[in-house]
Amino acid sequence: MRREGAPPAGYRAVFQVREFRAVFAAHLMSLLGVVVCEISLTVLVYDLTGSPLMSALAFAAGFLPYLLGGTLLAGAADRYPARRVLVVCDLVCAACAALMVLPATPVAGLLALRCAVAAVSPVFSGTRIATLADILGDGDLFVLGRSLLRIVSQSALLVGFGAGGVLLALMPARAAIGITVVTFLGSAVVLRLGTRRRPARGGGAGGTLLRDSLLGARAVFAHRRARALMLMFWVPPAFVVAPEALAAPYADRIGAGTAAVGLLMCAMPVGHIAGELWAGSALGPRGRERIVVPVAAVCLLPLAVYAVRPGLPLAVPALLLTGLASAYTLGLDQWFVEAVPEELRGRAMTVMTAGMMTVQGVGMAAAGLAAEFLPVHHVVAGFGIVGTGCVLALLREVRRTDDRRTEVRRTEVRRTNVLDGAGKGGPGPNSTEARDGDVHDMTGR
Repeated sequence: MRREGAPPAGYRAVFQVREFRAVFAAHLMSLLGVVVCEISLTVLVYDLTGSPLMSALAFAAGFLPYLLGGTLLAGAADRYPARRVLVVCDLVCAACAALMVLPATPVAGLLALRCAVAAVSPVFSGTRIATLADILGDGDLFVLGRSLLRIVSQSALLVGFGAGGVLLALMPARAAIGITVVTFLGSAVVLRLGTRRRPARGGGAGGTLLRDSLLGARAVFAHRRARALMLMFWVPPAFVVAPEALAAPYADRIGAGTAAVGLLMCAMPVGHIAGELWAGSALGPRGRERIVVPVAAVCLLPLAVYAVRPGLPLAVPALLLTGLASAYTLGLDQWFVEAVPEELRGRAMTVMTAGMMTVQGVGMAAAGLAAEFLPVHHVVAGFGIVGTGCVLALLREVRRTDDRRTEVRRTEVRRTNVLDGAGKGGPGPNSTEARDGDVHDMTGR
């Protein structure tokens, strides 16, 4: 553990851990595979069918199975050794991509294979997060390592689709998917050779995987603080996707043209990366925990500026501010890994990851549906205001379940009562200890 008051360890300290470097490299490769697969498959399905609907379904297939796979397969994260789970997930994804390359695979088969990749993705992500805690510990290094993986994911939103477009200009879609096979296999090799084998955490080894997964999810949600923190990971993303989901129609409404769509789509990821880098580099563990409540409370408020139907000079900074507010997630990561029992850690991380992806899909759909009946700028502003209300209610529950705050208050009360009772024979009859029955006759055995 780092001494209180010592300077932040920084991201450099995380890269000094050999196993993390392997996990990071594997993350880069698998992320490249996912991005290329999404773009190439969408283009391939459109080329085969000529249907915009089928092309959109190919992209949506990457979101829909997350909840199903994350719920029914979550037990694998704790039931089997983590390295084995990660390698098998990569091999499954590589096999699915290889089948997509075959010319004989029909469109329905392509969609089914994309669903299979999406179903194992939350298991892979949840197991990897839990493995980070094994590799880096559950303190500051874990938070910074988790932050680095998120930064890479956000960066992929900025450069991945552009790079995929260039790739598709140089080769057919099926050939591009073939690159995905190589990236998944490369990730599997790096994880197999670069990480240490650790025993399974346990969790239902005597039952079926399905039963173990469902019981694990139930146990996580039965834990009051873990449940509150889990919802804090889910609720803000459900509302924050509105401006991105409606970027194209909003740009059209303000007459900004198609070039503005790129600015509106990139502003929030840029802010997200900057916010995480600042919190990870400039703040220590205590500082990151202190900003969770105040920053999370206002993270969605910048979206309220859409109520005045702003142009790009105002809308882009508002989206940047919303992205910057993601700095609070580093402290939230620390609270979550501390709250979840170690034997449930893999399942908890899997369910959390699956839920985050699912609520984003639901949020996008809800924003689109609302925009069918209301002006686009009112929808985005409404998501910001309603989302803020939901976050404030959740933060109240998070504070109530903070055992450390409760213990500090109890300690302060005890100290006050000791001081009040000094020279008076100890605590008085109206003290908290007396009312709570904590005053005991030390001679009565």
